[in-house]
Amino acid sequence: MSRLRRVTAYLFMLVTAASLSACASLPAGIDPVQNFAVDRYLGRWYEIARLDHRFERGLSNVSADYSLKDNGQIKVVNQGYNEEAGWSTAEGRAKFGRESDEGYLKVSFFGPFYGAYVIFELDENYTQAYVAGDEDSYLWFLSRTPTVSEADKAAFVNKAGALGFPVESLIFVDQGLGDRP
Repeated sequence: MSRLRRVTAYLFMLVTAASLSACASLPAGIDPVQNFAVDRYLGRWYEIARLDHRFERGLSNVSADYSLKDNGQIKVVNQGYNEEAGWSTAEGRAKFGRESDEGYLKVSFFGPFYGAYVIFELDENYTQAYVAGDEDSYLWFLSRTPTVSEADKAAFVNKAGALGFPVESLIFVDQGLGDRP
């Protein structure tokens, strides 16, 4: 292999590795919660609000279930309802981005590709969480209950807006169906 080909191949691998690792990086200005206890975070969470993305477009009644796997990773099962297609489910996995007592996870739903899952606000009872992705277009408000008060919604919007998220584009999720498969 010529020197030029080796250098080109090396640069390609370097750029690929850098771009893949950047997909799960911490977003600027967002700090994950500390003293995080994963066992308290496990279980069902309901999506109260989100910024829209193609993988959730048109979904209502969205929830996420987290459980611990034997290998120490976290099983993630997301489900939502689409009026035309019915219920859909996506199963993924998560692992800690750094330390196990920090609310910074890396989540994957396909192959070796991971995205950041940064819990940047979490109440002491683990009943409400604010979660960001690796950039300001990924944002979720999760709750242990399918509905929250208007004051809770306003607190989320204020905090997210102060951190630079485009809160004018938030979708507040209809959780009206109740029972899930």
